[in-house]
This record gives sequence, C-alpha cells and structure tokens, in this order.
Amino acid sequence: MADPTPGTTPKILSDTLANTLANALSGIGTGNRCESVPGEIAGTGTRGEVLVVDDTAANLEVVSQVLEDAGYDVAVSLSGDRALKLAQAHPPDLILLDIQMPVTDGFETCRQLKNDAKTAPIPIIFMTALSDTQSKVNGFDLGAVDYITKPFQERELLARVNTHVVLRQINKTLESDVSDRTQKLNTALEQLNESHLQLVQNEKMSALGSMVAGIAHEINNPLGFINSSIKHASSHVQDLLEHLSLYQEYHPQRHETIVEHSEDIDLEFLSEDLPKMLTSMKEATHRLKSLSTSLRTFSRSDTEQTVSANLHEGIDSTLLILKYRLQGRDDRPRIEVVRDYSELPNMHCFPGQLNQVLMNILANAIDMFDEMAEQGTLSSTQPPNITIQTSLIERSAKTRTVKILIQDNGKGMPQSVKERIFDRLFTTKGVGKGTGLGLAIAHQIVVEKHSGTLTVTSQEGKGTAFCIQLPLSHETGHLA
Repeated sequence: MADPTPGTTPKILSDTLANTLANALSGIGTGNRCESVPGEIAGTGTRGEVLVVDDTAANLEVVSQVLEDAGYDVAVSLSGDRALKLAQAHPPDLILLDIQMPVTDGFETCRQLKNDAKTAPIPIIFMTALSDTQSKVNGFDLGAVDYITKPFQERELLARVNTHVVLRQINKTLESDVSDRTQKLNTALEQLNESHLQLVQNEKMSALGSMVAGIAHEINNPLGFINSSIKHASSHVQDLLEHLSLYQEYHPQRHETIVEHSEDIDLEFLSEDLPKMLTSMKEATHRLKSLSTSLRTFSRSDTEQTVSANLHEGIDSTLLILKYRLQGRDDRPRIEVVRDYSELPNMHCFPGQLNQVLMNILANAIDMFDEMAEQGTLSSTQPPNITIQTSLIERSAKTRTVKILIQDNGKGMPQSVKERIFDRLFTTKGVGKGTGLGLAIAHQIVVEKHSGTLTVTSQEGKGTAFCIQLPLSHETGHLA
C-alpha cells in the first residue's frame, strides 16, 4: 500500500471531525449540558432532532429525558409502523430504534426506512437487549450505523448520539467545499520536499481553519432571515388552524371527498405536528448559533499541547468518515472492518494528528482494494477485510506501550516497496494519483511527535500490516 489518493475527502475531513466531535462530546462526563449539539443547517431545514422508537413506554420516557436534557428535540413512537409515518412526515437527524417490537420489528422498520429515498440517509442506531453477533451483523447489513445494548449507560447513549448527529450535519455542510480545497492542498504537497513535511501539516490546518471560519460566517447570514420567517409562519399557521377548526365546528356534514382527503393526509396528525415543527425550528436556530460559535472557536487555532484522548474514539471516528468508501461498489463487495479492542487507558497525545495517521493507513488499504477490483485481481471467495487490533504492552512496572495493529488481506507488497514505503515522494500509484508524502507524514507524526514507532510487515498475496506503538507517558482513566 502507498499514500492515499489525492483529492479524497477523508484525508482533510479527519482533522475537522476529530476536533468538532471533541467539542460536541466535551460536556459528557462533566455534568454539563452539551453546548455543541448541531442545530439547523442553512438551506437544508434539518434540525438536531431524534426519533426514539420503542414499544415500552418506560424506555421511551428514560431515553427522551436523557436526550432532552442534552439539548435535543425528541419525537417518540411506540411502533415501527408509526415510526415510518413520523419519519416520512418529519425526517429527524437520527433514529434510535428498538429491535424487538410486535407486528413490525426493528429490522423490518430499518429495511423500509433504508428502501425509501426520503428516509434512507437518516442514521439509525439500534437499541437492543440482543447481544449475539448475528443480530448485530443483521442490523449493520440493513444499514444501521451503530447499536446500543440494553440496559444502556447514559454517557454511552449521549456519546453515540452526539457522534452520529454531528457527523451527519458536518458532512452535509462540508461535502461540497472539501473536494476543491483538498485538491488545491494536494497540488501544493507535490512541490514540497522532506524539510517541508511539517509545513504540510500546518498548511492543512490553516486551510481547514479558514474554510471552517468561512462556513461559520455563511451560516450566520441566513440565520436572521430564518428566525424572522419562523415567527411569521407560526402566526399564519395558527390563523389557518383556527379557521379550519371553525369550519369543522360549523360544517360538520362535509362532502365525502373532503373526508377522504383529510384521512389520506392524516389531517389530525398534521394539525398537531405542524405547530410543534415550527417550535422546533425556532429552537434549532439557537442551536445553530451555538454550532457556529463552536466552529469559529475551532478555526482560530489548533492546540500546541498534548491532550488526554480516547484512542478507540479516534479510530471509530476515522472509520465513520471512511464509511462511504468501505461500502460495496459495482466492481467489488463491501470492505469488512473487524475491530478487536483491548482495554486501554486514555493517553496524552495530539489526537488530530493521530487521526491523520489512521486516515492515511486506512485510506491506503481501501485504495489498494479498489485498485485490485479495477484490475480484476480481487478474490471472489475471500472478501476484502481490514482488522484493527489494539493492545496494551506491559514492558515494566513503569513502562507501558499502546499497540495499534491495522492489517488487511489484500495483495501485499514486494520487499522493494516495503523498504521505501515511508520515504518522502515515494508512491506506487500512477501519475497524478499519489504524492508520496502521506505515509512519510504519518511516520513523522508517530516517531517525532509521539516518540513511538510505525512499522510495516507484508507478504505478497497475503496482505499488509501496519503496527503503531505509542509509549504511555501520561494516563488518565480507562476505557473499554
């Protein structure tokens, strides 16, 4: 594997999402309300709203309270059929879906949601007491992005919800702009030499900061118009509903066509839901302002000091960014990712830079599978697979090392390539497809910034494994 293909969105998005997700999750565990819950994105009409589906009223009450306390708008449903109707009428930002429900269970509800173009993009997290692997696999195969095992922990619930809501909102906001800026950045990278590697990182963060600041500014521009329009719309809608109520009161004998149409559009539901929708939109403008402030804060500067970080969260967020590239294409099946996590302590590091290392290695693996598919050398009996394994190595009472092993079952690389894989400007890709700097920068981040090691082992026809080892000089808490 060589450095990632230029122009790929994930390479630059890793730093954006890592920092923004950190802002969004910063309130968890401190007892503070999350201040960076995403609000309405300009021009899209989306809000920070979660639809919770469970046939047990007690579960709905508990989950709703947790999410409302965190600043979310919450809609609830006691059945899969009702949830489908709610999602159609008012698509939420995220759906928490119970699996075991009568009539239409969670799996079937998820299938119908993903088969509908209007609701397919909505991320779905399963809430389930089922712990067997097959149930989880079934959920992911149907399109779910995550799952929470009952009984759930409040912090885990909020962390997963925040992560997927923030990812959805940021991806929608940045998608159109990132490609152009990434291409410009990679053009600049082609002109750099070994002494400029550190400048590459600084330039990326500077360009990203300017972009985020510009986005925050553009969000504020329509915010006043949206807020003003909502006020007038609320008044007009109330007048219309009052007029409709008077009509129903003084003309109870309505024509059959009118009766049928009111049933078709579910007039009672619309009359109840529309005012709530406008109220949610008004509240969303306040959350949008909070998000804009958070983006501006991020764009001003990047941290120069190490911070305590959860490495598993960094790996998971990177995989979420790459999720669209892991999915199947016409010429290859879906790339399966196996996560084999051990219990690790939090460690002080530069999490954004480590995410860049992970992004480079994982993107290279995906590029390699794509290349094999294009060349027709991908195995038809052995699906593409990437395994990520973490472990804690106890070298002595005072010396401990975190090990991250990223291994694929691809075509491997010859000895001549393996010996030069971390050299600057070395690439195995065609002209215009690789700069030869991605893995050189990754090696510099691990070795120079974190006093660790980054090594590679590979066997042609068997696959490649990158091993990252990071010494633990500081530890704060533990994570599973």
